[in-house]
Amino acid sequence: MSVIDEIKSRLDIVAVVSEKVTLKKSGRNYGGFCPFHHDTKSPSFIVFPETQTWRCFGACAEGGDVFSYVMKRESCDFKDALEILARQAGVRLEKTDAPLSQQNQQRQRLFELNATAAAYFNELLTTSPAGQKARQYLAQRNITPATIATFQLGYALNQWDALIKHCGKLGYSLADLTTVGLLVEHDDGSPGNDRFRDRLMIPIRNQRGQVIGFGARALNSEETPKYLNSPQTILFDKSATLYGLDLAKKQIHQTNQVVIVEGYMDAIQAHQQGARNVVAQMGTALTEAQLKQLAVMASKIILALDADAAGQAATIRSLGVLRQHLPKKQHATPTSRGIELEAHFTQDIHIVSLPAGKDPDDVLREGLAAWQKLLSQAMPALDFYEKLILGQTDLRTPQGKSFVVQQLLPIYRENKDEIEKIARVQQLARRIGLDERLLISELKGNGVKVSTPKFARSTLPPEAPMPPANGPRGRDKGEDLAEYCLALILTHPSALAMVNDALEKQHLFGLTVNDFQRVEHKEIFKSLQLWTASEVPRFEVLVDMVSELLRQQITMLANQWHNHLAKPLEQINRDLNKTILGLRLQNMVKQIEELTFLQRETAEKGDMRRYMTIAETCRQQRKQLEYTKNALTLMGQRLAEANLDK
Repeated sequence: MSVIDEIKSRLDIVAVVSEKVTLKKSGRNYGGFCPFHHDTKSPSFIVFPETQTWRCFGACAEGGDVFSYVMKRESCDFKDALEILARQAGVRLEKTDAPLSQQNQQRQRLFELNATAAAYFNELLTTSPAGQKARQYLAQRNITPATIATFQLGYALNQWDALIKHCGKLGYSLADLTTVGLLVEHDDGSPGNDRFRDRLMIPIRNQRGQVIGFGARALNSEETPKYLNSPQTILFDKSATLYGLDLAKKQIHQTNQVVIVEGYMDAIQAHQQGARNVVAQMGTALTEAQLKQLAVMASKIILALDADAAGQAATIRSLGVLRQHLPKKQHATPTSRGIELEAHFTQDIHIVSLPAGKDPDDVLREGLAAWQKLLSQAMPALDFYEKLILGQTDLRTPQGKSFVVQQLLPIYRENKDEIEKIARVQQLARRIGLDERLLISELKGNGVKVSTPKFARSTLPPEAPMPPANGPRGRDKGEDLAEYCLALILTHPSALAMVNDALEKQHLFGLTVNDFQRVEHKEIFKSLQLWTASEVPRFEVLVDMVSELLRQQITMLANQWHNHLAKPLEQINRDLNKTILGLRLQNMVKQIEELTFLQRETAEKGDMRRYMTIAETCRQQRKQLEYTKNALTLMGQRLAEANLDK
């Protein structure tokens, strides 16, 4: 029995939930008001003692086991939830003394080197006479000593080898300093020098709070570049990092909202003023890897980038990334053709219009109230984009009118609200002086149909596809499928993005954490999402990202499934696609069973309409999943037959 299973066997989810939620017994289950959203009219939070699970049938539309409940309740990660529940269950968590691999030992040494450098820079800032100019700069920016300590801000001496000498005394080599980007090597082979000199030092940390790199701001106006970052290293990947996320993640979970700013000082000032759900993007636009980290934390994303031309350009680029990579969720949408399943963004995107000549830091220095007032005026992303495009275009010219139509109509087509879509087109037609019938025709003529695919029903059974018979077996089909799915991604990292694209073409959303039921599978998938987004996913990097308990499970998956997954990438993609659909079918069947049971329990109270509506949506989704899975199976059979005929 694993530690997770032992903890579950000793705890009753009803007792754990009852610590913070008032539950009322209804038949064999317990119900109450959901603690995760505003729920005061109709109890939508159900706890199922028989399966030791919970589910919100209201706005959250989430569920899980006792681990996922505690993680959501405490806004903590899996490791913290494990410790909380282990204490409550009286289970001792064994500390592993197993030696780290040589690669992991090297990474740990590099983390320690970065931490040593950050402490050295911080000491120079706070105590050395040479750090006075940096202290004066921070005082001008109203940065307090407490904030300096929180972010461990520092100062690099204006010397060529100050850091080299300091770290050398502690046993670190020139090669170590070069590996983490603190030393610049000379082309002629002569000894290198400190990369950062006479600059304000800003340690950059990963989600776990480990220093992975540095940002360095020039203190002399004539020095360029103004900001100098660590180069790409085995610890630091700028495209996959969000500054301040280690400090912001708790409040992001609590508020279900994240604000993205452009610079280090914006994020630092926000935290000082009490706005602790703010992070800074690294680079000129959001990246897919950065977005994936935020998408699992918050349902509302606010962009608060600078108001100048560069800031607006960054906003447009970031909106493109958001539209392309944000996860989507299926909703049953009534249309003239009946109920159809359409993919809607699960995140609510807003844009802050900053006052001319000001950046977030300027507003924040006016106080938290001024910042919150600005956020309350944030515009929906589409409204902001319309305003931006129309404001930058000469609408008196045919070329200007054409440009506006080309920019806005493709975005209108993505809107699933038909009434809003047509209303926006009519409003645009009036604004630019064109016949609205022309624009509506253009909108519909080039639009992408989103109705449920009408695949012919095959004679194949609708049960989920199973992993190879000679592969490892779990305790039930759902666990087998989950492990097989994770193993496919683990052994073929590129398959996840390709299969997610294929699912989008079938009008289904890509693989999400909610497709998994067990908490350890959810946590492994979260790490795999970030890992597969890196340019060269390396197994040792993945292992370092997770806790020891999950590290053991990932290693087990890699070892057990390795010999069973030596297949062409095309077949891997098809297997992963079918496995994802199989997971969803099993989850959907389970949810329909829960809803059917709840309908029977609430029939006497006359409160079953809500569950009937949700159940009908689930049946529609199940129907589409079965159609898509069967079509993929038929496609695979035809390809196999075609290969045999050759």
